[in-house]
Amino acid sequence: MTTPFQCDAVRRDFPILQQNVNGKPLVYLDNAATTQKPQAVIDALVHYYQYDNANVHRGAHALADRATRQFEAARQTVQRFINAGEDAEILWTKGTTESINIVAHSFLPTVTKKGDKVIVSALEHHANFVPWQQQCLRLGLEFVVIPITPAGEFDMSAFEAQLDERVAMVAVAQVANSFGSVHPVQEIIDKAHAVGAKVLIDGAQAVSHFAVDVQALDCDFYAFSGHKLFAPTGIGVLYGKRQWLEQMQVYQLGGEMIADVSIERTTFNVLPYKFEAGTPNIADVIGLKAAIDYFQSLDSAGRQAHEQHLMDCLSEKARAMTGLTPLAIDAERAGVLSFVLDGIHCHDVAMLLDKQGIAIRTGHHCAMPIMKQFALSAGTLRASVSFYNTEDDIERLFEALAKAQQFLA
Repeated sequence: MTTPFQCDAVRRDFPILQQNVNGKPLVYLDNAATTQKPQAVIDALVHYYQYDNANVHRGAHALADRATRQFEAARQTVQRFINAGEDAEILWTKGTTESINIVAHSFLPTVTKKGDKVIVSALEHHANFVPWQQQCLRLGLEFVVIPITPAGEFDMSAFEAQLDERVAMVAVAQVANSFGSVHPVQEIIDKAHAVGAKVLIDGAQAVSHFAVDVQALDCDFYAFSGHKLFAPTGIGVLYGKRQWLEQMQVYQLGGEMIADVSIERTTFNVLPYKFEAGTPNIADVIGLKAAIDYFQSLDSAGRQAHEQHLMDCLSEKARAMTGLTPLAIDAERAGVLSFVLDGIHCHDVAMLLDKQGIAIRTGHHCAMPIMKQFALSAGTLRASVSFYNTEDDIERLFEALAKAQQFLA
């Protein structure tokens, strides 16, 4: 017999969820923007600053040794978490945005010539759209945007029509932040590789919902942020296959990323350190390890079943509510319901929800191209769930939406 997911017990691990907002118990449904942090992560940060604060790789004293061991243990934790081939393939960054920019600026020029193509989808976050767009303009490349079907899904036929020997790079999200649509990344990777293209997967919205195996996917690069995986802000990960990381140009110069410096020349350090110039974000790296350790301590099957139940509740209530138009409701989705209340501005709705202690996201969600394709000039309302949300959170959301609808209509 399967034990139900212990959501009430898990919620007690998150101090922020215990508060009232505007006199109401907090309902936090903005997890696609950032997730909340368990006490274990907070404790890890405090412990580092209280007992182990020192720079890494640069000292012979006890504090530096302890900090370095924790810092590199975190890299190994991430390696195992996404099943990278070796820990040298894990680079620390500020987040998904920086990870993608590194590949766009340091790798793309090494594998392209004028007239080659870069492919993204219309559902991409600006972080996985604008860097490629701007690099295509600089390098004389063709920037190809795959449209999204009316159902909110990746148009595989349109993608296949663009595949030829000129395609150098394909960059797509595993899960779209705007609508929550799940892209068929395995099929995309396989088809792109068949014409010699490299593939970057934006995993920012995926890592908190799915098990990720970069070797099984065979992606060339994979990027994600810690703060969407219950870790602190300011820490991200770029995975790259060793052969491509070795080929990449260094993008920052300074301490730690060098092997030797003379007046005449500089030689660079080995992977991964040649891409980690300067003092790194040590505390938040340690916080990321604590977050992954906590996340992996949960019952995975129970967590996923609980999240799917919440998604089913969201979809059922969205379909049943008159005057609410959901987006991509029939697509495979993870964690997100994006919708509008007909004839009512999204920001007005969100402000009224906040009065009821309910936090959701409103606007374009850094995804203007897809909003323009669907003629959503004011964007959408976006409710996004995590394992610490409850069915009662969903009930309160829709009760508040009905009140807002009545008040604003």
